[in-house]
Amino acid sequence: MGENLTKASVRLYLCPFLLRFPMSKMKLSEFSFDLPSELIAEYPAENRDECRLMVVHRKTGKIEHKLFKDVLSYFDDGDAMILNNTRVFPARMYGNKEKTGAKIEVFLLRELNRESLLWDVLVDPARKIRIGNKLYFGEDDSLVAEVIDNTTSRGRTLRFLFDGPYEEFKKIITDLGETPLPKYIKREVEPSDEEMYQTIFAKVEGAVAAPTAGLHFSRELLKRLELKGVNFAEITLHVGLGTFRSVEVEDLTKHKMDSEQVIIPEKAASIVNEAKLNKKKVCAVGTTSMRAIESSVSTDGRLKPYDGWTNKFIFPPYDFMVADCLITNFHTPLSTLLMMISAFCGHDLMMEAYHEAIKEKYRFYSYGDAMLIL
Repeated sequence: MGENLTKASVRLYLCPFLLRFPMSKMKLSEFSFDLPSELIAEYPAENRDECRLMVVHRKTGKIEHKLFKDVLSYFDDGDAMILNNTRVFPARMYGNKEKTGAKIEVFLLRELNRESLLWDVLVDPARKIRIGNKLYFGEDDSLVAEVIDNTTSRGRTLRFLFDGPYEEFKKIITDLGETPLPKYIKREVEPSDEEMYQTIFAKVEGAVAAPTAGLHFSRELLKRLELKGVNFAEITLHVGLGTFRSVEVEDLTKHKMDSEQVIIPEKAASIVNEAKLNKKKVCAVGTTSMRAIESSVSTDGRLKPYDGWTNKFIFPPYDFMVADCLITNFHTPLSTLLMMISAFCGHDLMMEAYHEAIKEKYRFYSYGDAMLIL
C-alpha cells in the first residue's frame, strides 16, 4: 500500500504543473491517479447515513472530514436538493446457449418494444453468440430468447419468446434477474444488496446502475432535512452503462456519451427555480442529477421541464447553470464522472481532495464514502 500511496502522491502533486495549461486543453491523462485496491468498497456502510463525508469548500479550499448525516448542518430553510428517483431493476441474468449449453451472462440494458418483447442487451462472452441463436433461462429453461440483431461489438437485441401477459413476463425476468452490482465488486451478490443498492426514494424503474450519491440518505435524515425546511425536487435519469463506459480518446471533445432517458417534472423545476430566485442553495445529489438538470436549462439559468434523452458530457471547462453545490461519491480514475467533478470543483482542488481521501483511507466507488462540494 505504501508504494501505491507514494505513486498517488507524486502524480497528484503534479496537478499544479499540469494546470499551467489552459483548461480547454485538458486531456484524458490528467484524470489519472493510482488507487489502492483495498480502498474499493465491497460493502455499503452498516447505516446508510453513517458513511464518511468529505466537505470541500470551493471558495477557500478548506477540506473537512465528517459523517454523512452531518450534511444536515450545511443546509437551511428554503434550500433545494435534487434527487434522482430512478429505480434499479435486476438487470443481470444467466442463461445457456442452445445445443452447446454454454453459460451466457445477459445484461438487460433497455426495453425496446414491449409488445414484441424486444430488449437491448449486453452478452458475455459476446464471441459465442450469433444472430439466430436461442438462449434458455431458468432451471427448467422456462424462458427462451432469440438473438435477432448484433447492435454493437458487445451488444445484441433479444426477442423473448413468451405468449403470456406482459405482467407475467416481467415478473419472470425480475425473479430470474440479479442485482446488477458493478463488476469491480468481486464478491457474490447477497440478499441485502437488493435493498442496499437502491435509494430509499427510488420510484421509477429503469436504471441498470444506482445513482450512488443517493444511497447515503436514510429515511430519518430525509425527514430531518424536511423539518429544517429543505425542499426536494425529484427528477428521473435512468442510469445506463454508458455513464461508466471508459474514455478511450486523449482528446475529451471526441468522446461520445450514450443517451440516457431524463424526466424533469414541472413540480421539480418550480422547486429549483424558486430556490434560485430566493438565492438559496440548490444541491444536485449525484452526477446523474447534475447531468439531467444541465440538459434542460434556459439561458438565464432556470430549470425547464423535460421528457426525453440526454447524451450530455460535462468536462472542464464548463459553466454550471443550475446547482451551486453537489453531493457525490469518489469516482474511478479516467472516468467521465471524475471529469464532471473536476469541472465543478476545479481540477487542482479536486485532485487535492482525492489525494486527501486516499491518505485518509476513504472508501471509493458505488458503495463507498461521499463528498459534498460547496
